[in-house]
Amino acid sequence: MSHYDLIIIGSGPAGRAAAIQAGKLKRRVLVIDRKDRFGGVSVHTGTIPSKTLRETVLNLSGWRERSFYGRSYRVKDDIGAHDLKARLHKTLDYEVDVLEHQFNRNHVDTLNGAARFTGPHEIEVATEAGEKTILTADRFLIATGTKTYRPETVPFNGTSVVDSDEFLDLAQIPRSLIVVGAGVIGVEYATMFSALDVRVTLIEPRETFLDFIDRALIQDFTHQILENGVDLRLGSAIDRIETTPGHVEVSLANGRHIRAEMLLFAAGRMGATDGLNLSAAGLKSDHRGRLSVDRKTYQTTVPHIYAAGDVIGHPSLASTSLQQGRVAACHALDTPTLPESPWFPYGIYSVPEISTCGMSEEEMQERGIPYEVGVARFRETSRGHIMGLEHGMLKMLFSLKTRRVLGVQIVGEGATELIHIAQAVLNLKGTVDYFVQNTFNYPTLAEAYKIAGLDAFNRMPIPEEYKVRRDPAAAPAALPGDTSADPSP
Repeated sequence: MSHYDLIIIGSGPAGRAAAIQAGKLKRRVLVIDRKDRFGGVSVHTGTIPSKTLRETVLNLSGWRERSFYGRSYRVKDDIGAHDLKARLHKTLDYEVDVLEHQFNRNHVDTLNGAARFTGPHEIEVATEAGEKTILTADRFLIATGTKTYRPETVPFNGTSVVDSDEFLDLAQIPRSLIVVGAGVIGVEYATMFSALDVRVTLIEPRETFLDFIDRALIQDFTHQILENGVDLRLGSAIDRIETTPGHVEVSLANGRHIRAEMLLFAAGRMGATDGLNLSAAGLKSDHRGRLSVDRKTYQTTVPHIYAAGDVIGHPSLASTSLQQGRVAACHALDTPTLPESPWFPYGIYSVPEISTCGMSEEEMQERGIPYEVGVARFRETSRGHIMGLEHGMLKMLFSLKTRRVLGVQIVGEGATELIHIAQAVLNLKGTVDYFVQNTFNYPTLAEAYKIAGLDAFNRMPIPEEYKVRRDPAAAPAALPGDTSADPSP
């Protein structure tokens, strides 16, 4: 039997950050993962693979250069699944190597196997070889992430009907693809494969999609993906999915039928907690397998057990999971640390990218905050012309009362990088004046901040200290050579 200060179940972003933080605090820490390679969903089937795949698609297809050289332009004419996987495997190997080096450097113990609680302070780890190990700890962190939602009504077969994990193992690029679910994952893969000139149909049973994003941004994004060839079907409930040799057919509740070579089901994920025997530790998950925590400390209802990352639900981002894991480890090990900043960036790596920080226009309206909007189009910037950008916009929201920036939304090339300027200004409580006063490199896409700032500034009330005050009784100054007021003959 071995005892640890902290045992972490799961080696994704939250588990990774927590383990390294605990190691730096010179505590005895163990990371357990059921897979034989560490990194979790983020490294092996989620964040890193999908973003690597996106970059490969955009590079090999010549997508970014088509506005100059025409829609038929290609860097590589015949792009196959092996082309996509080559860069993917190289990237994943590098990520795992870096992670293992970080664990070794910080004296983090690791163990491969399936963990389950056998008591509040005790777990049992079963390896693939059939061996079982009993471990105890003062504190635990559950960072098991999520798994794909696989309803029984969907005939998954691993080839023509797949979930987002299986999708990465595709043997060949399909000529046509149906994506069910217009959430973040579905939108990313649908737009990505549309850039490869695959005929994509994106089905969403609800009338709207990505509801947490500003509606003006979604309107611009929708226009772009439709123009790029995505067939978007909103408000289309699925009645039946059938597989036949060579194709998949989807029957919609409205009587329409859609046929394609492959179907990707991406309608949600579940917390990966079903094998943890949570009841033995006094815990209970919700209907989606997620755990409830104190969002400041990440403690569950059992004080010595913490949870972080996708397993606790929204926002379910690798970036926020890294931060949550670090904060949870510090609190669990009684080490004061800086609190998380209130505003964080949200990035969607679709084609085009979407990124936001702060409030949307709809939130401003719901809260009754008087506001002004500043908008800049990427095609208005010189850098946009150089890059051949025909679309893309940056939208900023400012309080009329305090002049502070309260929200920024970006759609277009480089959105997930550009958003960090907004994040800094938001967290430092900056105002519209920041964007007017400061110089931005020229030519850059970041210049869009200056354009949007001036757009709002010119419509906002002028601050008292900058108003030009004139004495109404004072006579107007005479212009040089003006003799109209001269009384002499």
